[in-house]
Amino acid sequence: MANAFGRLALTLVAALWLGPASAEDLPRIRAAVLQIGTVNWELDTITRNGFDTDNGFELFIQSFADNGATRVALEGGEADIAVIDWIWVARQRAAGKEYVFIPYSKAVGGLVLPDGSPAQSLKDMAGKKIGIAGGPLDKSWLILRGFAAQEYDMDLAGETEQVFGAPPLIYKTALQGETDGAINYWHFLAKMKAGGMRELISVSDAAHALGLDPDVPILGYVMKESFIAQHPGIAQQLYDASRAAKDLLASDDAAWEPLRDRMNAGSDAEFELLRQDFRAGIPPAGPVDSDAADRFLRLMAELGGEDLVGAARTLPDGLFADVK
Repeated sequence: MANAFGRLALTLVAALWLGPASAEDLPRIRAAVLQIGTVNWELDTITRNGFDTDNGFELFIQSFADNGATRVALEGGEADIAVIDWIWVARQRAAGKEYVFIPYSKAVGGLVLPDGSPAQSLKDMAGKKIGIAGGPLDKSWLILRGFAAQEYDMDLAGETEQVFGAPPLIYKTALQGETDGAINYWHFLAKMKAGGMRELISVSDAAHALGLDPDVPILGYVMKESFIAQHPGIAQQLYDASRAAKDLLASDDAAWEPLRDRMNAGSDAEFELLRQDFRAGIPPAGPVDSDAADRFLRLMAELGGEDLVGAARTLPDGLFADVK
């Protein structure tokens, strides 16, 4: 009996000495993110609330000045994940690369107009100047082109003047009235709407009209199969931490208060619209619908061609992580 008590005492002492498993004992996920990217709102929520360590990993965030640098970091092994759209991932897998997509956001943009514009449909944009964030292969622009062709038999590219530029430039020129309309990323659009512009059509509505599923997430956390193999279950762990953050941000207004500085909202109206549109961009829980994604990819291949999708004319096997 004495020996039994002695062994118990030693066990308790050892437990007190060693303590619980620390973050250093957990696998680390190094995230390469755009310094001003909206994904930081979710990642901050994950680390602030311990959703990473609760799910068996430690999240380490590395900020970069542009999206290209985040991809270079991922490709070069300086990071384990980056946020990228899955069309890029499909193109890489079709070229033999090992990237895997974990759903993050279905948020998309739209076309907004200055206050007082008489336009009621895309057909009314004929002869007008449209500012477009990105380039001619921007997916929002391609979807709106497909919608205009289907609904109005209109060549949107041929019947309008386009000005391509970085999102902040498109934001600024649109608010200054230098364009007749603008297509921008969702968070810039939220600020533009807060500034008095109105949405003519959302990309989500246009996609639905084209027979696509607007619930298919466009952006995701991208990691390599080799990293998943080294850390079995890591994709599901990251996904679970992401969903925990989303559930909190979707249901609790107070969870947004620590994010105000990161959001760079110029007014309460901007803050409210950013929060509202982030919530609208949360995709349904569970795996990506492969059939719906394949339809989307086929349309992108038709509208954007090889310059956009490379050799990925149909959905490559293994593109989407097996998450629940």
